[in-house]
Amino acid sequence: MRRKVTGRARRKLRIRKKVQGTSERPRLSVFRSAKHIYAQVIDDVGGRTIASASSVGEDAGENKVDTAKSVGSVVAKACIDKGVEQVVFDRSGYRYHGRVRALAESAREAGLKF
Repeated sequence: MRRKVTGRARRKLRIRKKVQGTSERPRLSVFRSAKHIYAQVIDDVGGRTIASASSVGEDAGENKVDTAKSVGSVVAKACIDKGVEQVVFDRSGYRYHGRVRALAESAREAGLKF
């Protein structure tokens, strides 16, 4: 029997066929849960995570969009400290809207190029 695959999982697979992170230009991957947002900068060729940030442990009083903005700036600063200035953005099947967009725009403002 075939298993049903959700729409987000199909979109994620379609995106991952095209988006690959290298050591010169790693992949900025976003995961969004109901309460938190996570960002990782991954070198797919080397198989290692270069930098990561999440909203776990952040102030829960803020709204989710502001929290995503702070996560984006933190991950961008961590990348720049490690010498990475360009990344490929992997939205993981989520629409480029709301928290995902806020994270991406704040990472761009902090100096990452994608």
